[in-house]
Amino acid sequence: MQPGIHPAYGPVVFRDRAADYAFLTCSTATSDKTVEWEDGNTYPVIDVEISSASHPFYTGTARVLDTAGRVERFERRYGRRAR
Repeated sequence: MQPGIHPAYGPVVFRDRAADYAFLTCSTATSDKTVEWEDGNTYPVIDVEISSASHPFYTGTARVLDTAGRVERFERRYGRRAR
């Protein structure tokens, strides 16, 4: 790696306020806000809108669209087209 061209890479806490979930990882992202982590050290914290703790795909609350049921409901409502 060339010195002086890469951003600083260090520990950062990402916090999902919607799910009240936070995790410590390494990143080049920085923040002026800090938080004291479970190990007693202080790390920069970045608030995120959504994480694996609140995303419907990961939490199992994702809705699966039933395309066959939608077609049948449309045909019941408006009738089958004559071919």
